[in-house]
Amino acid sequence: MNPEDVEYEPVSVKDVLAEMKDTAELLIDLSFSAVLNGSDDIAREVLELEERMDVLKLQGRMSLLMAARSPEDAEQLAPVVGVVGAAEKISNAAGDIAKVVMEDIGLPDAIRSALPEAAEVLVRATLSPDSPYAGRTLSDVNVETETGVRVIAIRRRSATGKRRWITNPGRETTIEADDILLLRGPQMGIQGVYETATGETYELPETRDPPIEDLERAVDSIILMKDMSELAVDLAYGSVLFDSEDVAEEVEELEAEVDALKSRFEAWVLRAAERVEDPVQLRGLVHIASATEVISDAALEISEGVLRGIDAHPVVAAAVEESDEVIVRLRVGQTSSLANATLGDRMVKTETGMRVIAVRRGDGSEWVVQPGPTTALRPGDVLIAKGTRAGAERLGDLLEDPQTFEE
Repeated sequence: MNPEDVEYEPVSVKDVLAEMKDTAELLIDLSFSAVLNGSDDIAREVLELEERMDVLKLQGRMSLLMAARSPEDAEQLAPVVGVVGAAEKISNAAGDIAKVVMEDIGLPDAIRSALPEAAEVLVRATLSPDSPYAGRTLSDVNVETETGVRVIAIRRRSATGKRRWITNPGRETTIEADDILLLRGPQMGIQGVYETATGETYELPETRDPPIEDLERAVDSIILMKDMSELAVDLAYGSVLFDSEDVAEEVEELEAEVDALKSRFEAWVLRAAERVEDPVQLRGLVHIASATEVISDAALEISEGVLRGIDAHPVVAAAVEESDEVIVRLRVGQTSSLANATLGDRMVKTETGMRVIAVRRGDGSEWVVQPGPTTALRPGDVLIAKGTRAGAERLGDLLEDPQTFEE
């Protein structure tokens, strides 16, 4: 595809940064889904989004150059330039991960076995004009409540042929015929929604034999690196929004942990190479691990201005605040209804609409990344959750003395 021509236009830095944030987070999700599901279709969507990020990067830089009129402006806008550059690095790293799939660089079947049977999957579905979903809002079709499947993004082509992405679509978003929907949810729920949306049969992924032990450990290290890098990006934007040095330091800790995981990954891969019939098939794993480390490094760059005590330009906080999702940090109180219960016991996601993306134990000893319904909460634990502002308030109501990034 030919690169899109970009000329200066008076676009809002705030709007550009907000779209870059949402796009960067979606890119991470899609690139790993392409690998875990072996999907060329999803990998192609990553490359489409990467091209969009390139345009946003140029628009953001042009606008920042126009905005700097004094030394004070330059000082405050310097961290913003860092945020733009970090988002670009995340985009490029996601593209590198997608190319592992597109170019058949080499991936062992072990990477497919990394997804537990109960895990969520992500698929790409083109909405058929005959689908009962066509022309209706997400609220009307209500697939998330009925099936657990979420529409996490929509790619739409206008009458003039121009592509448009809708990231984090809301309940009032109307889905139209020929929209490309990115669906995430449990496999059985995905099957029904995909067939209703496309009118085609959904093919279940193949079941593969368990991998050799050392290779399985290497793959587990990559999956944990991915989870921690994704969390680091979320926390990095949160640290900027709330100007929280404490949260920025958590990003720094996560980045160091990803570096340590990469070292362990390299050891497992070298051991596995002796027992794999064709060691060349491990090249893809090495590419993915390197790209994942770049993502965690980029997250640290986003937080760098906060760590160095530079007051970020108000446009940064406004951009993150106006993005479609918010991230909050809440502490489990001693008498909270969530204390000594699991996320599933209190049906936190159902009751509040908030997705708990991580739990940090109260003694600071452990991060629980990608917690599930069976994750037990203890007094003093810190929850990191994403969702709407209204959902954040509902989650806060379940906790005693809630503390956010503003603490």
